Amino acid sequence: MTVETLSSPQVIIVGGGPVGLGLAIDLGQRGVRCVLIEKYESPQQVPKGQNLTQRTLEHFHFWGAEPALRAARTIPREYGIGGMTAYGTLLSDYRYDWLQRELVRPFYFMDNERLPQYATEAVLRQRVSELPSVETLYGWSAESVAQDDGGVEVSLRGRGSGETRRLRAAYAVGCDGSRSLVRDVCGITQTKSDHDRLMVLLVFRSEQLHKLLERYPNKSFYNVLHPDLKGYWRFFGRVDLGTTWFFHAPVPMGTTKDNFDFRALLREAVGADFDVEFEHVGFWELRVATADRYRSGRVFVAGDAAHSHPPYGGYGINTGLEDAVNLGWKLTAVLQGWAGPKLLDTYDEERRPVFVSTARDFIEKAIESDRDFLAGYDPAIDKAAFESEWQARASGARSEVHSFEPNYEGSSIMTGANGRAPSAIGGHEFTARAGHHLAPYRMISGRDVYDELGADFTLIDLGATPETVVEFQSAADALRVPLKVVTEKTEAAQKHYGANLILVRPDQFVAFDAKDAPTDAHQVLRRAIGNTG
Repeated sequence: MTVETLSSPQVIIVGGGPVGLGLAIDLGQRGVRCVLIEKYESPQQVPKGQNLTQRTLEHFHFWGAEPALRAARTIPREYGIGGMTAYGTLLSDYRYDWLQRELVRPFYFMDNERLPQYATEAVLRQRVSELPSVETLYGWSAESVAQDDGGVEVSLRGRGSGETRRLRAAYAVGCDGSRSLVRDVCGITQTKSDHDRLMVLLVFRSEQLHKLLERYPNKSFYNVLHPDLKGYWRFFGRVDLGTTWFFHAPVPMGTTKDNFDFRALLREAVGADFDVEFEHVGFWELRVATADRYRSGRVFVAGDAAHSHPPYGGYGINTGLEDAVNLGWKLTAVLQGWAGPKLLDTYDEERRPVFVSTARDFIEKAIESDRDFLAGYDPAIDKAAFESEWQARASGARSEVHSFEPNYEGSSIMTGANGRAPSAIGGHEFTARAGHHLAPYRMISGRDVYDELGADFTLIDLGATPETVVEFQSAADALRVPLKVVTEKTEAAQKHYGANLILVRPDQFVAFDAKDAPTDAHQVLRRAIGNTG
């Protein structure tokens, strides 16, 4: 075996999908040396992970990759990227707008986006290649992971060459998918909720389907509810405009590529005949799985290695990228010496409950709600009752977008726990609230406050006393916490945020907010970096 350490890496990232790439960028831009191991030489051309939220586009902005991502879009911007739910068939008279993320646009700095995961990965790979602190090993697979008190060792093998290497670093992160080797070899167990459903993924070409769906302008993904499916979806999505599509749906157990009429399934779901040319037929089992812990000593898991679920609502890739951002700044703080190792425990504390809530309160709740609706209402039996409930569901779809607001209320590194716990359920507000994402604000300079945020901690002074600001700066110097001060002392800004002083974390979540001066700035900062107790 060749024993080799590449540039003395501080972090080894196993898995170079979007989450691993995002983590590598987040660390690399902060000067953390890391090695990224990915078994595939190039992104796999399967159009999953398409819906990117406004929050995810904020990450791309800070990673210096947002313009490139917009340019990689496969559907023209003027067409729109909205969603729709239909009853019975795609061409049904019953339909409503679904997953309208534009409703919460004012609370984020960026617009949302939609493009195939392989296009997103290509953009991230290009950005990674520009960072000298990140080394990539494409075409390599990890074979074992071992750790001791001083670090982590990963053994890997070239998939084509058979060459072996052994790398050592202070920490390792498994971003290697739902069948994670890193998770398994580190003894991290999972809690699973199995729905006993076999699902098919079809990728196909059809210009006629595009013609049929021109009646629904500005829609790019379509959810079909059918009474026979007990709440499980038939789901269409555009890969590009006019030609290529993907489709998810339940199929009988034992279905293979060769023993099922997939053309008939598609035509039944649409409600009309149309041409079909298949490019890919694959299968997956519908289940929700959550790692029982996101950390094992010096090893962490993120993305699908930490949590997996059906691709309902576009939560997966966005949740994984938020993992990367949460863990990235915390690893940096510990490696650069301005936070203690206890800060790393808060990665699990904050991120795992958010996914548990996402799965329970949004994904599985949607399945249960659809099942109950389909069992209780039928237009052929009571049209008036069905239409009344259908209209109510349309309003509920709008409410769901507003209520999905992942937050870290109650985290041990937030000031003001309020007796709550991190969750995916929240509410979008402009008011600055500890544990919640900072809303944007257009400053008197014409720039947004997001343009002024520092790479690490930022103190936004909206009207605090000079002594208070100096106290924070002195505390930051004493604790060696990188702190940027942004000043916007206007009545409008104070009214917008409901505070005169806001401490913002490197991941743009509010760590502390106040209308009055805090009693101890040193204590506030110590809490924010986990240096308490």
